Amino acid sequence: MGHATLSGEKVSAEVDVLIVGAGPTGLYAAYYAGFRGLSAALVDSLPEPGGQVTAMYPEKRIFDVAGFPEIKGRDLISGLVEQADRYEPTYLLGRYATDLTADSEGLLVGLGDGSAVRAGAMLITAGIGEFTPRPLPAGNGWLERGVVHFIPEIAAHEGRDVVVVGGGDSAFDWVLALHPVANSVTLVHRRARFRAQDGLIREVERLDVPLITGAEVVEIRGDEHRVQEIELELSEGDTKVLRAQTVVAALGFTAELGPIAEWELELDKRSIKVDTTMRTNRDRIYAAGDVASYSGKVKLIATGFGEAATAVNNIAVELNPSARLFPGHSTNTG
Repeated sequence: MGHATLSGEKVSAEVDVLIVGAGPTGLYAAYYAGFRGLSAALVDSLPEPGGQVTAMYPEKRIFDVAGFPEIKGRDLISGLVEQADRYEPTYLLGRYATDLTADSEGLLVGLGDGSAVRAGAMLITAGIGEFTPRPLPAGNGWLERGVVHFIPEIAAHEGRDVVVVGGGDSAFDWVLALHPVANSVTLVHRRARFRAQDGLIREVERLDVPLITGAEVVEIRGDEHRVQEIELELSEGDTKVLRAQTVVAALGFTAELGPIAEWELELDKRSIKVDTTMRTNRDRIYAAGDVASYSGKVKLIATGFGEAATAVNNIAVELNPSARLFPGHSTNTG
């Protein structure tokens, strides 16, 4: 499938479709590629599938996925992995897609570990790209000792005193998730007003969780193993000490496309422009999910699922012009 080479790189997989990003959209694309009879590989910088959902809110309840009145993030990802695994995609996790070379027969994508993947086409489902949590200034040196940005296992904080620092949706989501298991939960925000949705704020207020505004964390204290307490500086100049064995720094994150931005794709800020087939300005390269941009775009998980199916169906035709764009309904395949 082509003779492109990248100096010093060993081809670790050869597939019809390389999916860059193993979040919900990428996982559904892997299923749909298999449904269309295409071999697929997924590459992702994170060590496990699920993208932002796994890394940022595995315990968060999601309400806007069709067919589920509500579903936890981790359960959604588990179902998507099971669905994709029916067609045995190749997972290349904990690796970045770095270099891209194309010739008349296909693509060669170099990975950060020195390996490479040959593919007939590529579907970029990289979400918001590479994201980096904003640090808590006073938390320097306390990561892995009680200061966290995300909580993969809510139950691990059972019986602890937890302080959540932040004022956006994610901060309130963590409060709601932790409240049933923690000994206490307190939310601290440096401004007087919150950025979170009104509905989330009202839900937390009904729990009678302490909400401390106009306050900053100025010091974290504990032993060599774990945080024990934090000191706040209040807007009026006073200080306040809170017990805490867990401090959740929910301060948002920065995001960049990373090496993808150097692939000569037409961009719209941090998104990739696509047409109605999800095709980019480059042959054999498509994009779907939050990373894809077009007029009227609505960034929802549900939207990404539809875009993934559209992209894969059009990839199937590009790789085999005799193929039908619409393959029929999955219910007809047994």
